[in-house]
Amino acid sequence: MDLGLSGRIVIVTGGASNLGRAIALGFAKEGARAVIADVDDAQAKKVEREAPSGTIVARHTDVTDWDSVRSTVDFVESSMGRVDVLVNCAGWTIDRLFMEKPRAEWEREIAIDVWGFINCVRAVLDKMVERRYGRIVSIGSEAGRMGEWREAVYSGTKASVIAMSKSIAREVGKHGITLNVVCPGLIVGSPETSGSNSVWSSEQAEKFTPEVREKAAKGYPLRRLGTADDVVPAVLLLASDRASYITGQTLSVSGGYTMI
Repeated sequence: MDLGLSGRIVIVTGGASNLGRAIALGFAKEGARAVIADVDDAQAKKVEREAPSGTIVARHTDVTDWDSVRSTVDFVESSMGRVDVLVNCAGWTIDRLFMEKPRAEWEREIAIDVWGFINCVRAVLDKMVERRYGRIVSIGSEAGRMGEWREAVYSGTKASVIAMSKSIAREVGKHGITLNVVCPGLIVGSPETSGSNSVWSSEQAEKFTPEVREKAAKGYPLRRLGTADDVVPAVLLLASDRASYITGQTLSVSGGYTMI
């Protein structure tokens, strides 16, 4: 199926590592131009070099900082003419029991996962409304649909992304703008595709031994954990005009983990 993404201008937050990287490269393969909005400059530049020349541009962006986000959107608007698609992929968590979690981790989860969404969506909406066109796809989580064990605050942040996406979709649908959420299950990142700021370059990665992964896979009806490449097609579809009549929806791409 031709998704008609060739020539589209896309911002992918958190596009330097793991799932964000795969999404940015997926858009590039479809002929779109993707801007990686990430704080990890070295890793973003690495992804830029992986793609065909000119299809991916790295731009230092801290999604928790309004001025940084606004600067990136202004850069894309002025240098590329518009923002057609925003993919909110920047996210962060450390798997830990709520009562054992330090406040600094809660605050970082909320800053990146909630304020990052708010900052980025608000920054692109004015011009999308003016042009009467826009596609916003946010990466949620099955944790936000079910309240996952050891992920209390993260579950809350992703639930808020789902709820805010529905609310904003109702508000801006009349302007030709859609908002949808893709909820993966557990996708274990790879050190080869992770920058220094990635969760998968921290203590989180050490917990997911082959034995732990095998045990976790038994909780999925398809009996395997997902990969970044499993999620990318859903994001591309929702970002395309093939999905122009889909908005305010939450799509689980998790091997049947929740079936909600």
